[in-house]
Amino acid sequence: QVHLVESGGGLVQPGGSLRLSCLASRSMSTYVMGWYRQAPGKQRELVATITHDGMTTYADSVKGRFSISRDNVKNMVDLQMNSLKSEDTAVYYCKYGVGLTSYWGQGTQVTVSS
Repeated sequence: QVHLVESGGGLVQPGGSLRLSCLASRSMSTYVMGWYRQAPGKQRELVATITHDGMTTYADSVKGRFSISRDNVKNMVDLQMNSLKSEDTAVYYCKYGVGLTSYWGQGTQVTVSS
């Protein structure tokens, strides 16, 4: 079992920035880590992933605005979100691993509103 704790969500104005962090309860050094989000009435969608060796992928909607990073010593994965838009409003979830061996955090709310 892996426990993930997300932090850093909140209310921000359009154009603002937030940094989300996810702390894993055990080593994540060999696992893909990811951030996903779910807006009200919509399916959960991928935001960004990062492999054990730092290769990243992003949803088209966040490319150039969001940046995912990881610290395998601290067992943390971060999501830097810049130039936030109202459509970025969602609950953001951290994911550890892929497929049947994956785990999810409890989520952190991000609200972009003036």
